[in-house]
Amino acid sequence: MGTIEIGRRALLGTTAALIAARAQAQAATRLRLYWWGGVERAERTNKTAELYTKTHPSIAVAGETVGWGDYWTRLATQAAGRNMPDVVQMDYGYIFEYARRGGLLALDSYVGKELDLSGFDAASIDGGKVDGKIYGVSLGLNSTSIVYDRESFDALGLAPLAWPVTWEDFATRMAAATKALKKDGVWGSTDAGGSGPALEVWLRGRGKEMYTAEGKFGASAADMADWFAYWAEMRAIGACVPPEVQALDKLDVDTSVLTLGKALVGFANSNQLVGYQAVNKKKLDLAMYPATKGNPKSGQYLKPSQMLSIAATTRNKEEAVKLMSFFIADTEAGKLLGVERGIPASKKVREVIAPSLDAMATRMSSYIAEIAPVVSPLPPPPPKGAGEVLTLLLRTNETVGFKKATPAAAGSQFLKDATDIISRG
Repeated sequence: MGTIEIGRRALLGTTAALIAARAQAQAATRLRLYWWGGVERAERTNKTAELYTKTHPSIAVAGETVGWGDYWTRLATQAAGRNMPDVVQMDYGYIFEYARRGGLLALDSYVGKELDLSGFDAASIDGGKVDGKIYGVSLGLNSTSIVYDRESFDALGLAPLAWPVTWEDFATRMAAATKALKKDGVWGSTDAGGSGPALEVWLRGRGKEMYTAEGKFGASAADMADWFAYWAEMRAIGACVPPEVQALDKLDVDTSVLTLGKALVGFANSNQLVGYQAVNKKKLDLAMYPATKGNPKSGQYLKPSQMLSIAATTRNKEEAVKLMSFFIADTEAGKLLGVERGIPASKKVREVIAPSLDAMATRMSSYIAEIAPVVSPLPPPPPKGAGEVLTLLLRTNETVGFKKATPAAAGSQFLKDATDIISRG
């Protein structure tokens, strides 16, 4: 065979390979995966997606992530434009709203086929149901928690935040922590007056639900006035950061006032300990939210830390469900994800990753076991508009913090506005 012929065949072979590669790229199913969280979560999520595409070469996964503070605004905009990502990270506080508006795909028909829930118990599956149908699958089990700088607490001679510390005791102890620090620009606690989960636990300690079974806002104007007054007093005695510092917190791990070194205590979810520890040099620990005096039970509850849901508008339903199933049921994926999003709901995955858990992950697991005897049942589902109410709460607390409204006036106005939001749906 002549040199020219060899060269011609080599060129044809190269051209054929390029055409084949181009054809494969064009034929690949592209799935958009959207989540909120910090750097630690992004790294784990991207590695898991990469692992999936290695064994599913016809699938391309495009990851998209933002912090909690921007997540829901962006998702709502995409939903309105019928451009939601195929697979979205979902929260218990929003899943009812999105499912009932037709934004999410019901998953029941995929169970046992594309979707593997064989390692899930009934309670874990029920946490993702809306009106009897499955719209979300748990990425992990968690509860609300305080994440705090245990190393500094020990160094300053401050007692650990062991249950039960009442709300009144918490204020006193945080003011003492600020004084013990003897350091300008650092306070005992974050300002959680704008935190929906903190308000919910506080209300449940009073025998109220944030949302009733009928979908109404469960607090009175007096309850809300007391809530805003509590945090106004916390600011007044130096127990928590001032409003201009709290405004730096964009409701994610990386910008929290704990991570920024402005406070020793942050209000978060137990699964976030891994993310917080990854960006904090000092040793952190978990504690329960403050208790209500005279109530032996906490307003906290065990819930799915986050779920994965599928957009109803996806053009690749089966492939999107398969990707979801890989994240929640595959043991190799479980090793990569760890417990950063909570304790895996799949028993099979839990058993495989248990020996490899580090000290922080083990602490998260033990925290769930510790609080189980004193937590309350799962609350009624939030109604449509609950996400907007959370934004209103944050804005109203800032208004009180900057002394543009009294706690009493803010409480009355908040109740009126929250009621209007929910009635509009």
